[in-house]
Formats: sequence, structure tokens, C-alpha cells
Amino acid sequence: MAMNQQPLSPDTPAADTAAGAALADSATLARRKFRHFKDKLAGVSIAVGGLGVIAAVLLIFLYLIYEVMPLFRSALIQDISEFRLEAPHSENVLHLAVEERLEVAMRLGDDGEALFFDTANGQLRSRIPVHVPEGQSIVSFALDTDISGIFALGLSDGHVLIAEYDYDVRFGPNNERLVTPVIRYPFGENTFPLYNNEPVSKISVRSSSSELLLAGTSRSGQVSLLRARRETSLLSAFNASSDSEWETELVTLTGVIPSVDQLYLDVDRRWLFAIGASGRLSLVDVRPAFSGGTAVIEDEVMLADSDRHITEVNFLLGGISLLVGDSAGTVSQWFLVRREGGGFGVEKVREFDAGGRVVALTPEQRRKNFITANDQGYVGIYNTTAHRKVAYTRLLNGTPKTLAISARGDGLLLEHGDGHFSFWSVSNRHPEVSWEALWQKVWYENYQQPEYIWQSSAANNDFEPKYSLAPLAFGTLKAAFYAMLLAAPLAVCGAIFTGYFMAPKMRQNVKPLIELMEALPTVVLGFLAGLWLAPFLENNLLGIFSLLVLTPVSILLAAFVWTWLPEHIRYRVPEGWEAALLVPVIIVVAWLSFLLAGPIELLFFDGDMRSWITNDLGIAYDQRNALVVGFAMGFAVIPTIFSIAEDAVFTVPKQLTYGSLALGATPWQTLSRVVLPTASPGIFSALMIGMGRAVGETMIVLMATGNTPIMDINIFEGMRTLAANIAVEVPESEVNSTHYRILFLAALVLFMFTFVVNTLAEIIRQRLRRKYSTI
Repeated sequence: MAMNQQPLSPDTPAADTAAGAALADSATLARRKFRHFKDKLAGVSIAVGGLGVIAAVLLIFLYLIYEVMPLFRSALIQDISEFRLEAPHSENVLHLAVEERLEVAMRLGDDGEALFFDTANGQLRSRIPVHVPEGQSIVSFALDTDISGIFALGLSDGHVLIAEYDYDVRFGPNNERLVTPVIRYPFGENTFPLYNNEPVSKISVRSSSSELLLAGTSRSGQVSLLRARRETSLLSAFNASSDSEWETELVTLTGVIPSVDQLYLDVDRRWLFAIGASGRLSLVDVRPAFSGGTAVIEDEVMLADSDRHITEVNFLLGGISLLVGDSAGTVSQWFLVRREGGGFGVEKVREFDAGGRVVALTPEQRRKNFITANDQGYVGIYNTTAHRKVAYTRLLNGTPKTLAISARGDGLLLEHGDGHFSFWSVSNRHPEVSWEALWQKVWYENYQQPEYIWQSSAANNDFEPKYSLAPLAFGTLKAAFYAMLLAAPLAVCGAIFTGYFMAPKMRQNVKPLIELMEALPTVVLGFLAGLWLAPFLENNLLGIFSLLVLTPVSILLAAFVWTWLPEHIRYRVPEGWEAALLVPVIIVVAWLSFLLAGPIELLFFDGDMRSWITNDLGIAYDQRNALVVGFAMGFAVIPTIFSIAEDAVFTVPKQLTYGSLALGATPWQTLSRVVLPTASPGIFSALMIGMGRAVGETMIVLMATGNTPIMDINIFEGMRTLAANIAVEVPESEVNSTHYRILFLAALVLFMFTFVVNTLAEIIRQRLRRKYSTI
């Protein structure tokens, strides 16, 4: 018979238990949901953070690329205007020039008239005749530089007239720019006599504020030099154009130069470059001729092969390099170098292909660029330092007569013939950059051979910038190498001992203390290294070397002695605390090293080891050198390597260690065959991260080295690193200049280096992890 079941009352104990279980289940479910929510939130946050880091790194990389890309763009030449000069003018042009703001151009003809006209439409602004003496005609022309605007006119009576073209700029009532062309006579309106009633067939001129030097040749081949110097007097200071203030001296180089077709004086007014019709250049030192001696030919070279002839010659900016264009379409660069046996010679440094017979050749006024025009109407822009053809394009169908480039290099004026002109804008922001200029040896002006040089600025305006990144990259690797040479063995060995042998209680004190070293600001370390450590090392070289050698020897000797001590003595020291006994050993060895260094240095090195290294061994010594950087930056890198490597050793599963020991292996066998292979991925990562820290370090190398960008592995020489160079020169660089963008290129090189090293390190770490995985 079925039994009747009564429903549970809410007040019964069983009902309370069921309700409590339901509430507990619901609370557990809520906690699980909340935990699941937190897990999801943490996962999303970590993913967003990781993606954000990747995006930030990618954006940095893209920004660096954005700043660097303009360095490698070619020059752009665009047409502005084409016109015909309607004003009467001479058919033969002596010189063509463009004003700095591209508004006015100047054309000097062989009739002695300077025509100033607008570059936009050819409208004549001014016609100024040069004060050529009546009855005389212009036979030859020479330009000092486009920067000075001073030129010389060789006359038919053997005299020379010196004049200067310039532009007076003022601003009108409505702030409009008003340009007034002028012809001045900085050395007076009187002519200087080179010959007596014999035309000056060729001429060259160089000038300064107080001296003028002329070189000329007559039709008979006689070479004459005239030097005019300003007489110092109270009246001459107020009358710069007075004829009486110039003291002249005339000398004749009889029989010195066999035949002369062209003459060129260098910017220092010492060397005369005399070029014959065959292309042979004679280098003549003219200074002895003005001191009672005889000018001598220092060197002779052939500028062109016998199957070609010279068509155009001009000096590059600065008046050091001579540019020679020939009929085969080659432009070669020549400058003086000092010979090993003494004296000077002319060397061909590099060549450029102009594409055809060179009919016009002119240098820029502010950069080491030059512009050529060939007989096919092609115009090329070249940079000598970078050995780069920046632009090459055909601007006209015929052969141009001559060309001119503006002072800033942003305007190009071509004369076609029959009074036709074309004016072009030039966008050429960074011609000094090429792979050769950045990473290969370059033969710079005033250097005896090709070298790696970084020198971004100088006091003079005709400076040749030197943007080689090779010494900076070398300095970066050199600093990192010496830092790692000190830090890697100390940090890794210390990490192995601390993580495997050291007592836990001692480890709890040692590890935080070493990690605390990482909190020291690198600027403080650099300050101490530069002002205290560098002089200390210089004055205690022998003590430092003795310490570096004797410390590991003394540690090994102390360990050997420890093993031979009676067991009742060794057992008194708790296991894992043996390292504490080395502290007094190291202190005593350090004290003895510096104590005995003085007498030993006096006995073997005459009391000064630094002088012995420099004088006897011939090794240069700089107070702030790689040794200082090795100590200072090694001290900064040690905590990074130690912390990661120690964690890798300490986290090796204990069951592996205990199993090895249980099978009869010694602690050293267990360390070398079990612990180190298992921890090798972490140790390798520690070394790579330490290497990255050393490569990117800025303040220590900035303050502890001489910041000299040289390529020398010598530990006693300084260096300049990429990071330090960026920190030093970015505040001084002009935004968007070549210097500015090359510094971004240096940052990109540093970025790519660390990226490649870290990528390779991760690949190797993963392989080591798979090889020695315990799973």
C-alpha cells in the first residue's frame, strides 16, 4: 500500500539544508563567473598591452623610415621660365650668375657690359658697363669665386682690371624686397700691370680682404705673378678703394713652366696649377718667387689621356679640389696630398660620367656639388664626397652655351644661344648621402688617404661634411664588447653560484643587493666614471691590471687551500656560506695589488706605466678610454644579466637535481650536465638582454669616453657610439637638414641592430629550450 508523502515544511531542518546548498551553489557559480570574467579581462588586457607594444615599436620603426627616406631621393629639376633677352648684348659670354633669391641674373659679355635681368621673363633691370680703359679690349677673364663675386679682366695692353658684381638689397615702404645690382671696384678702378703692351691671354685671380694675387700668361708664353697688399695706415682704413694703399710686387716665372694653356690659383694663394695644351698639369709653388727665390715645379701629372682633350676646368667649393672635364664626357676630381718622402703632389681622387663632351662646368657655392652640361643638352648634378650622380636629365635639344647655379643651389639658369635662356628650379636637399659615404672609406679633402670619418660641422662655410657611420657603429660594438668582457663572466658565474650552491638565507640577501645596483642612474655612473674612475685608472694602471689578474688566481688558490683543510674546520662553515670567506681574500688581494704596484712600477716602468705604454710601446693612451667604459658600463650591465641568469638556474626543477645526485653524480657533474643545459635558454637570454643594454647605453659612454669617432680596437683609446652621438648632436642639428636625418638613420641602424640581435637570440633560445626541455 502506497504511503502518503507530506511536503517539507519551510521551517524543517531538511528544508534549511536544501536552501543553504542552493545558495552555496549559486554563490560558487557567481564566483566562477566572476573569476572567468577576471580571467577574460586579464587575457584581453594582456593581449591589448602586447599588441600596443608591437604597434608602438612598429610606429617607431615607420617614423624612422619616414625621416630617413628623403636622404636617398634624387634631385628634381622643374621648368620655371623660358625667355629671350631682348636687350642688345655681346655674343660671347664671360660669366653668368644668379642672385640668391632667384629674382635677378647677371650676364657679363666680352664687351665689358654687365646685364642684370629678371629670371622670370628676361626683362632688363640694369646695364652697367665695367670701367675698361678707353681704347682697350677684354682678352681674358677669371673669377675668384661666385661667393665673393670678384673677377679679373685681362686687357689688350697687358693690364688687369679687378671688379666685383653684387646686389644691394633693401625693403620698401610696403615691405617689398628691392634688389639693386651694382659693380664695385674693391681694389680701386686703376688697372694692375702684368705686361707692357702685350695682351694678357690667360689669367687667374685670388683675393682676400688684404691681399690680391694675379697670375697671367702672355701670348708669348711668359707667366707673370702680381701680388698686391694693403698698406696699413689710418687713412687706408677709411678709404678701401684708394690706389695708394696697395703695394704691388711683380715677378716673372721665366723658364719654369714650358707651355701654358690655362692658369688656376688655389684658395691659399700658394699653388699655381698650370695646364698645357696636351693636358699636362704643372704644380708650382709660387711663394719662393716673392721671397727672393725661384718658383719650382712640385709635381707634374697628365689630367687626360692622349685621345681626349680638356674642355672645362673649375675649382670646387673651397678652392682645394680641381674639377677637370674632358671631351670624352668624364669629370675628374684632383687635389693635393702630402707625399711620404716629403713635398706635395696632385692625385686623382674620383671620376664622374657626364654622358658626353663637357661644355659647361660650375660648382655650387655652399655644398660640394657641381653641375655639368654636355654637348647633347644633358645637365647633371653631382656630389663629390658621396661620389653620387644626384640628377641627370636632358633640358634642351641643342648644346648650351653656359650655365649658372644659384647660391643656395635651388635655381639653374641655362643660356642656349641667340639670347635664349631657360630657368629651372632645383630641389636637391640631401646630395651628400650615399652608401659609399656612409659605410665605405672616403678620400676627403686635406686627407692623405681614404678614411672613415665622422665630422658633421666646422667653423668655415666651405666645410666638407663627413657622415661616415662606420666609426660610430664600431664604437658601439667596441663599448659593448669591453663591457660584456667584464660583466658576462662575473654575472653568469655569480648567478650560477647563487642559484645552485648558495645557502637560501644568504641568497635572500645577496640577490636583492645585486638587483638594487640596477636602480643606480646611469648618469651618476657616467659622472663618477668620467671624473673619478678615469683619473684613478690612469694613475694606478699597474694596480688595476694586477687586481684583474690576481683576483681569479687568488680565488682558485683559496678554493684549493680550502679543500685541503681538515674536515673539522671545513664543517664549521655551514654549507652554501663558503663564498663569504672569499670577501676578506679579495680585500687582501686588492690591498696588496695597489700596495706593491708602486715599487714594481718604479722598478720596471720608471715610475710611470702610462708613459711607458705611450713612448716605448707606441700605444696611444686617452684618459677616458674603453677600459673606463668597460668598468663603468660592465657595472651597470651586471645586475641585468645576473638577475635573469640566476632565475634560470634557480628555477631548474629540483627533481632533476635530486635525481642526478641520487644516481651518484657529483654536484659539479649535476651542474654541468643537468642544471646548465636546462638553464641555458635563460642564461643565453640574459646575455643577449645585457648585450642590448650595453649597445643602447647612452649616458655612461657619453660621459666616460672622449667621444672621439675613431676606429681603433685599442683599449686605451676612446670611441663614440651611435646612441651617444644622437644624444650629443640632435639638439644642435637643423630640423630636416641632412645632418638631422642622418642622425635618424643612426637611430634606425641602432634599432635594426638590436632587433636583429634579439630576433636571433630568441630563435636560439627557443632551439635550446626544445633541445633541453624537461617536458
